[in-house]
Amino acid sequence: MILKASSAAVALMACLASAPAFAVDWASIPGKDQVLFYPGQTSFEWVFTEADHSGITKFKAGKNCAECHREEAKTMGDTLVSGKKAEPAPIAGKPGSIPVTIKFANDGKNLLVHIDFKPGTQPDVKMDKDDTIVTMILNDGGVAASNRMACWATCHEDLTGMPSAAGDRTKYIAQAAVKLSRQGAGGVYKPAADLAALMAAGTYLEYWQARLNPGAKAVAASGTILDKRADITPNKVEADGTIGSVTLSRPLTAGAPYKDIVAGKTYTVGFAIHSGHAKGRFHYVSFENTLVLDAGTADFVVLKK
Repeated sequence: MILKASSAAVALMACLASAPAFAVDWASIPGKDQVLFYPGQTSFEWVFTEADHSGITKFKAGKNCAECHREEAKTMGDTLVSGKKAEPAPIAGKPGSIPVTIKFANDGKNLLVHIDFKPGTQPDVKMDKDDTIVTMILNDGGVAASNRMACWATCHEDLTGMPSAAGDRTKYIAQAAVKLSRQGAGGVYKPAADLAALMAAGTYLEYWQARLNPGAKAVAASGTILDKRADITPNKVEADGTIGSVTLSRPLTAGAPYKDIVAGKTYTVGFAIHSGHAKGRFHYVSFENTLVLDAGTADFVVLKK
C-alpha cells in the first residue's frame, strides 16, 4: 500500500530541502563594517609597478594591502570610478564604493557567511544576465600572494577588460604562469601535469558565489582559480537571500577540490560584489581579511554556535 503525503507535508519537505544548511540568528552575531570599492584596472602587475603604485615599496617591506589602504577604500573608489586614474572607460553615475557588514558562523559542520550591503543607485550597464553577484574567495594559505592582497592575486593585466586583454581570459594565479611580464602571462600556462601537481599541493583558490535577481531565488555556485576560473561540480555551496542581504554556506569538510576548514588554522577571505548587471572588472572588492574557527587571532574569529 502506497501512502500519499498531504500537500502540507510535501510543502514542508520542499521548504526544508531548500533551506540553508544551518539556521542562524544573525542579529545575535556581531559583524564587521567594511567598504568595498571600485578597483578599475589595478591589476597584480599594476600593484608591482612603482610608477603606478608607489606603495609597492611598503608592500615589499612587509606591509599588506589592508594595513595601508583599508581606511582609504572610499576615497580610492571615488577616484578610480571617476576615470581620473586606472579607468579608461568610466561608467556614468556608478558609485565608487558600497558599504557592507560581514558576519560569520559555524555549527561544527558548516561555515556560513552573511553579507548585508547597500548597492546604492546603480546604472544598469546590461553586461550580465544577473543583476547582482556576491563572491567570496577563500585561501587556506596555499597562495601566498592572496594572504597579503586578496583578489589582486588573481587579477592580471591580460584578463578580459584589462589593458593587455587578448580574447576571453578569466582569473588565474601567478604560480600557473610559465612567466609573468608587465602584461601578464600572455595565455601561456604550465603543462597539465604541473598544474595537477599545484592542485594536489593546494596551490589554488576557492570561491563561493550567489547570483541574485529581483523576485528570484538566490542561485549558488562555487569554483577554483588556478590557470583559470573553473566551476566545482557538484556544487556544495548553498545561497539564500536577496539583493542587499545574502548568506553563503558549505560544509567545513566538503571533499576535494574544496579546502578543508579546520579549527585553529588561519584562512584569508576576500569579497567582491557585481551590481547593476555588471561583469568582469566593473565590480567592488575588499582587501584581505583573516579568519579562524573557534579560537585564535584574526579579523573574524568564528565561534561555534
